[in-house]
Amino acid sequence: MLQEEEFSSLSQLMEPGAAVNSPGDALGQTPAHLAAHGGHAFFLLWQLQTGVDINQQDLFGETLIHKAARSGSLECLSVLVAHDARLDVCNKEGLTAEALALSSGFEECAKYLATVKHTQDTFSRARSSMQEIQETTAGNKRGHCNITAAYGKRRRSDGFL
Repeated sequence: MLQEEEFSSLSQLMEPGAAVNSPGDALGQTPAHLAAHGGHAFFLLWQLQTGVDINQQDLFGETLIHKAARSGSLECLSVLVAHDARLDVCNKEGLTAEALALSSGFEECAKYLATVKHTQDTFSRARSSMQEIQETTAGNKRGHCNITAAYGKRRRSDGFL
């Protein structure tokens, strides 16, 4: 059930010309923040498809993923992760969404976020290693080509290269 404050913000969003990233309340929370905190995954998904800034922070420094973690909404967390929400953002208390879920007693949400973070970090390290290998290989090829070009030229009959 939507609370009166949530309903008011959602109603404003439905008005023609309403900006999806405009704060809907005095705390700087957009309707997407309220949807994430309320566990309204379908509304949150719709908001994301309309161009909501997934990492926009409210006055507490909380993003949508913080709100979903605070309320223990695994469904909203999975929607946000699928849309590349940043997991490393800290709120004004210095807490990430994972830490916030844990401190709020939502261990399953905290474990999910920890697993996603670990997977992202692993892929990021692998991607960096692959780029280093590609750059090294490309550098070796360029160096090899330059050496070949310098030494592979024949002298002209007049003595010039």
